[in-house]
Amino acid sequence: MENHKYKVGQSVELRARIGAWLPPGAFSIVRQLPPSGRENQYRLKSSNDGHERVAAESELASPAIV
Repeated sequence: MENHKYKVGQSVELRARIGAWLPPGAFSIVRQLPPSGRENQYRLKSSNDGHERVAAESELASPAIV
Protein backbone atom coordinates (compact mmCIF):
# COMPACT_ATOMS: atom_id res chain seq x y z
CA MET A 1 0.00 0.00 0.00
CA GLU A 2 1.23 3.48 -0.82
CA ASN A 3 1.90 6.09 1.81
CA HIS A 4 -0.89 8.50 2.65
CA LYS A 5 -1.04 11.51 0.32
CA TYR A 6 -2.24 13.94 3.02
CA LYS A 7 -0.65 14.64 6.41
CA VAL A 8 -2.26 15.18 9.83
CA GLY A 9 -3.17 18.85 10.25
CA GLN A 10 -3.34 19.50 6.50
CA SER A 11 -6.35 21.40 5.13
CA VAL A 12 -8.32 19.63 2.38
CA GLU A 13 -11.58 19.93 0.45
CA LEU A 14 -14.06 17.08 0.46
CA ARG A 15 -15.47 16.24 -2.97
CA ALA A 16 -19.11 15.19 -2.99
CA ARG A 17 -20.04 11.80 -4.33
CA ILE A 18 -22.85 11.86 -6.86
CA GLY A 19 -26.10 12.35 -5.01
CA ALA A 20 -24.41 13.10 -1.69
CA TRP A 21 -24.79 16.38 0.18
CA LEU A 22 -21.73 17.69 1.96
CA PRO A 23 -21.39 20.77 4.12
CA PRO A 24 -19.32 23.52 2.49
CA GLY A 25 -15.93 24.59 3.77
CA ALA A 26 -12.52 23.22 4.51
CA PHE A 27 -11.70 20.13 6.51
CA SER A 28 -8.51 19.28 8.38
CA ILE A 29 -6.93 15.85 8.58
CA VAL A 30 -7.27 14.57 12.15
CA ARG A 31 -5.86 11.07 11.65
CA GLN A 32 -4.58 8.78 8.90
CA LEU A 33 -6.52 5.52 8.97
CA PRO A 34 -5.69 2.09 7.57
CA PRO A 35 -6.80 1.43 4.02
CA SER A 36 -10.25 0.12 3.20
CA GLY A 37 -9.59 -2.30 0.39
CA ARG A 38 -6.88 -0.61 -1.68
CA GLU A 39 -7.61 2.99 -0.72
CA ASN A 40 -6.25 5.03 2.19
CA GLN A 41 -8.78 6.51 4.62
CA TYR A 42 -8.71 9.67 6.73
CA ARG A 43 -10.53 11.07 9.75
CA LEU A 44 -11.54 14.68 8.93
CA LYS A 45 -12.84 17.57 11.01
CA SER A 46 -14.95 20.37 9.53
CA SER A 47 -13.49 23.84 10.01
CA ASN A 48 -17.05 25.27 10.03
CA ASP A 49 -18.99 23.13 12.48
CA GLY A 50 -16.42 20.82 14.08
CA HIS A 51 -18.14 17.60 13.00
CA GLU A 52 -15.87 14.70 12.13
CA ARG A 53 -16.25 12.14 9.35
CA VAL A 54 -14.23 9.47 7.54
CA ALA A 55 -13.34 9.86 3.86
CA ALA A 56 -11.38 7.92 1.28
CA GLU A 57 -8.33 9.51 -0.31
CA SER A 58 -10.12 9.75 -3.70
CA GLU A 59 -12.77 11.98 -2.07
CA LEU A 60 -10.21 14.60 -1.03
CA ALA A 61 -8.49 17.43 -2.86
CA SER A 62 -5.95 20.07 -1.93
CA PRO A 63 -7.71 23.40 -1.43
CA ALA A 64 -7.80 25.74 -4.41
CA ILE A 65 -5.34 28.61 -4.07
CA VAL A 66 -6.85 31.97 -4.86
